Amino acid sequence: MRLAATALLMAFALPAMAQQPAPPAAAPAPPAAAPAAPLPVPLPGAPESFAPLVRRLLPAVVNISTTQNVAPRPGRPDAPETPQVPPGSPFEEFFRDFFNRNRPPGAPGMPGPGQGEAQPNRPAPRRAQSLGSGFIIDASGIVITNNHVIDGADEISVILQDNTSLRATLLGTDPRTDLAVLRVQHTAPLPAVPWGDSDNLLVGDWVLAIGNPFGLGGTVTAGIVSARGRDIRQGPFDDFIQTDAAINRGNSGGPLFNMRGEVVGINTAIYSPTGGSIGIGFSIPSSLARGIAMQLADGGRVRRGWLGVNIQQVTDEIAESLGMRGGARGALVARAQEGAPAAAAGIRNGDVVLRFNNQEVREMRTLPRIVAETAVGSQVPVVVWRDGREETLTVTLGELPNEPQQAAATPNQAPRGDRPVELSGLGLKVMAITPELRERFRLRAEARGVVVTEVTPDTPGAEREIRPGDIILEVQQERVGTPQEVTERIERLRRQGRATALFLIESQQGQRFVPLRLAPARGGSPG
Repeated sequence: MRLAATALLMAFALPAMAQQPAPPAAAPAPPAAAPAAPLPVPLPGAPESFAPLVRRLLPAVVNISTTQNVAPRPGRPDAPETPQVPPGSPFEEFFRDFFNRNRPPGAPGMPGPGQGEAQPNRPAPRRAQSLGSGFIIDASGIVITNNHVIDGADEISVILQDNTSLRATLLGTDPRTDLAVLRVQHTAPLPAVPWGDSDNLLVGDWVLAIGNPFGLGGTVTAGIVSARGRDIRQGPFDDFIQTDAAINRGNSGGPLFNMRGEVVGINTAIYSPTGGSIGIGFSIPSSLARGIAMQLADGGRVRRGWLGVNIQQVTDEIAESLGMRGGARGALVARAQEGAPAAAAGIRNGDVVLRFNNQEVREMRTLPRIVAETAVGSQVPVVVWRDGREETLTVTLGELPNEPQQAAATPNQAPRGDRPVELSGLGLKVMAITPELRERFRLRAEARGVVVTEVTPDTPGAEREIRPGDIILEVQQERVGTPQEVTERIERLRRQGRATALFLIESQQGQRFVPLRLAPARGGSPG
């Protein structure tokens, strides 16, 4: 439309220029006319129609239908199963008929063979149905969809484009990436689509989404890649493709195609205040989904590499406090879990991982994805920033456990303190851990360090959301066990002209590094 409008404006402008009177003969010759602007041309790759591509792809896109038996709510045997409507309302009979049709014959509360009227106060489990989308990736009957489409299902059916319904077997699921792999049996090879390389997608590339929105059946929408590498807080491996191709409820698990008819994404989520498409949809990239799907199809489970560290983002202030050149980058190790591969390789709290297995770690969330995609048991180089320089270590990766690992801290009996010590300029008062403070702040029995007892509002400590009960473990990557050690470290940094001090703080949520601006102390030495 924009190109057409531009051409139309040019067409109207040219005759108007031609109607101007010619200059007098005596006037000097006008300067040479500037070269005419090139006419707009269609962008390469913009199709006149998607129809030939869609005709080829549609047979491989399937509908996923699931059935689940939903039990009555515990402790509420008399709870109504139908929505509450006014007695005698036309909707009363409608809802009753709808829910009755979804109950199995002969169930309590429903008349069966040889039975009389329904028993009103004995609700039975009802059958809940849901619809989603999927696609055939192998002609033998391997189908890919989202985990949330089939989660909790008692029966799964795959419906082909010709309305053939096939009972599906679940081969495996991966909730961390919301992927599931199914198998169906058919008398003949099924139409399948190939994987594409999502890493080659560019923002602005055309894409097609095909699925089953709102249970309507095969529906095609077109759009472009709106963004790459989106983190929508769905899991540790978020790397979504954002597209404006319309994606609605029921599209989940369906494919996102490039213009070669290759699957470059799996449509998974939308952002919508209304529940309908507003042009912000998210797809799992094929570069992530392909390897996971292959593992699920082969063995029913996914094996991921595991490093065993808790990490946080490197900010400009943290980078400055660590003396990092080139600005903030990498992933800061807040905690190297005891007994994990990282600790065994010598990675320590306060290290910044800059490169892993020869891949650059630009920001914190890059690291979990790179580690997870690395083979279990492989030995890989890890470049860390430590003590003002880069250092290379070799790590042998373990396998990511199903549950997060909780590493026990080494018990350490900190010296007692009789009164709070003020950290001047930071707005914090601290004490050594005592049995009274351990009980007051519900600290772990093995907790060690210096506990924060008071935080003054509108001070550096308050701005960084340090709270009473938080524990200071390190100052500038040096362990502290008494308030005096904390004040000594701070004063040393002030004498060195440092603008910030890097604190390792432990709270109920875990460990994190906190950079605090070192405002000048009031009236000399603190304490």
